[in-house]
Amino acid sequence: QVQLVESGGGSVQAGGSLRLSCIPSGHTFAGVYVAWFRQPPGKEREGVASIYIRTGVPDYADSVKGRFVISQDKVEDTLYLQMNSLKPEDTAMYYCAAGWRGGSWYNHNSWDYWGQGTQVTVSS
Repeated sequence: QVQLVESGGGSVQAGGSLRLSCIPSGHTFAGVYVAWFRQPPGKEREGVASIYIRTGVPDYADSVKGRFVISQDKVEDTLYLQMNSLKPEDTAMYYCAAGWRGGSWYNHNSWDYWGQGTQVTVSS
């Protein structure tokens, strides 16, 4: 069982930046992919960014391309999400995901393990 712990959320004004972190507790990141998702109030959980562990190749949802950067520190075994030029529509609970089962990475049903989430609120 992989436990994921996210941190780094907060409240910022539009145009600001935040960096989220995700650390696997009692386990290391393994598998093929890890990813960040978000769930705005009253909406479904959606894929934001993923990274292929072996090569570090990222992929992004169109809504965040050019603004968000996903990265991994293999020495510290930490997953990051650098979020720049934040918009009010980025407001959501953000989750780290691991244990990809195959299928589309941006589909929340493709993942086995989730963190508890960290709240990001962007005001206009």
